[in-house]
Amino acid sequence: MLFNKLRILGLSALLVFSPCMGLAQEAAKDWVMQDMAGQRHQLSQYKGRWLVVNYWAPWCPPCLQEMPELVTFYDAYASQRVMVLGVAVQYESVASVKKYVDDMLISYPIVLGDMQKSIVHKPEVLPTTYIYAPDGSLYQVKRGALSRIWLERVLKESAFGLPVNP
Repeated sequence: MLFNKLRILGLSALLVFSPCMGLAQEAAKDWVMQDMAGQRHQLSQYKGRWLVVNYWAPWCPPCLQEMPELVTFYDAYASQRVMVLGVAVQYESVASVKKYVDDMLISYPIVLGDMQKSIVHKPEVLPTTYIYAPDGSLYQVKRGALSRIWLERVLKESAFGLPVNP
């Protein structure tokens, strides 16, 4: 009897705290952000492609550590079914973000998160990366620094796959 009650409580906890429930709700939002070049990015425009949205800050050492990994990943897959967006948050000025982007030779679009009309995500830690599958659903959330190898493996192991490395 006690075992059954614990099992039911455990299943209830899984239902209440399941990250998949939150992911499904997030996936339903068709967010829009504008990058530093004035280009508009909307979730629905990336249907059929992987979309990697990375939240970072110029003062965050793990963010700065992963940046070259994201650049090489984007450069390798940009001509295929993959897009990377960087979202800078908690920065001192637009000039400080631009300087960092130029110094790091960041080739993918950068969104100024603090200047958006509405916040798409409010990451609890930095860096945080939101990976959207080609069907537009939120596939995975990665808190902390990532590597190109990790990102390639996650996408290749999915049901959607990843284009062959160029």
